[in-house]
Amino acid sequence: MALAATGALLGAVVEASAQSTAAAQRSLSRAMRSGLRAAGGRDGVDVVDTTTGQTLFSWAPGVPRLPASIEKVYTTSTALLRFGPDTRLMTRVLAVGTFDLGGGFHGTLYLKGGGDPTFGSRSFDHTAYGTGATMQQLVANLVRATGITSISGRIVGDESYFDSLRGTPPYGYQASSWIEGELSALVYNRGLATPAGTAFQRRPALFATQQFVSALKAAGVKVPRQTRMYTGVTPAAAQQLAVVHSPKISYLVKLTNTPSDNFFAEMLLKGLGASFGDAGSTAAGAAVVRSELATFGVHPQLNDGSGLSRSDLTSPRQVVTVLERMAGNANFTDSLAIGGETGTLQDEMRGTVAQGNCVGKTGTLHDVANLAGYCTARDGHKLVFAFLLNSQSNPDYGHEVEANMAVALAKYDG
Repeated sequence: MALAATGALLGAVVEASAQSTAAAQRSLSRAMRSGLRAAGGRDGVDVVDTTTGQTLFSWAPGVPRLPASIEKVYTTSTALLRFGPDTRLMTRVLAVGTFDLGGGFHGTLYLKGGGDPTFGSRSFDHTAYGTGATMQQLVANLVRATGITSISGRIVGDESYFDSLRGTPPYGYQASSWIEGELSALVYNRGLATPAGTAFQRRPALFATQQFVSALKAAGVKVPRQTRMYTGVTPAAAQQLAVVHSPKISYLVKLTNTPSDNFFAEMLLKGLGASFGDAGSTAAGAAVVRSELATFGVHPQLNDGSGLSRSDLTSPRQVVTVLERMAGNANFTDSLAIGGETGTLQDEMRGTVAQGNCVGKTGTLHDVANLAGYCTARDGHKLVFAFLLNSQSNPDYGHEVEANMAVALAKYDG
């Protein structure tokens, strides 16, 4: 009789648990459907419980949509996996020539860019990123390593690690304010000609070279006024004299995802093409990303790194698949904006159960409001989700809808 009573009690507990789970799923489904009705249009949703592997809700999960800046999930995950989180990009000084006993250099100095998006002045980097590879540090490293006191010869800026196209496909490869900088392997202060970013440098690699000369002079190195400065390619025989390193790739990814930085995404993409593809180009970088995603069984249509292109297409299920695979990569998950606290989600979900419990990547175009990421639910499970809302006359409203949907995920108690 005791065994029978115990069995009956266990059965009742299991049944109650199943009923509770079913009720939680119905409540979540109602919240997701309410959000879809509020968004109203060409939308897709996919929500998966990574703890159980169960799909909790989906709506047109396989239909391709415009990703907007959700595209950065693909770019940055590939950057972490291909480069590795601890890799640092290099800007180098190389030389063909000789030093005399007094530290005078006779020959040609080469300033060679390695695609570091943070390379710039100390003041700019401190204000924009709180860190970065500065021209002043590069020159200090050069003086310390060589004891250089003067230059007699030429100074050449080398941006050949990337192609010379300043923009991406949606802008005819021309510079655009939407990219938030100029694309060059040797770019200084993002290629901005004014502190407010209202104009671009006409020739970013030459501009960086001119800033190199100014920094040399500021460090006490004598550079004659008639010294020739131009752009070119560093010869293989050149000897490295000094280098300055970017922050780790893991931090560059954070600087990309948290604020949704288009310039960083496109620079990382070209870097992927230069290091692992056929060239330092947008097309080569995109091919590397597609190749990496194919190992996940995901095949989106993409032709840039930031998601500004309206030729980019991906589905909620594809986004969720990649997020599931990256869920255990702390460098990736830590790069995402935190609901109610940081980056593009700083003003979303504030004061709700989702604050601090949901992290994600937003995506916005004039008719697109997207959100994808992770939420820690009330039951302790990690939910991965993708909300792709592609018919928004007011993207700000679309993001409000998505924030409410994320709150429902954080409340889930299955």
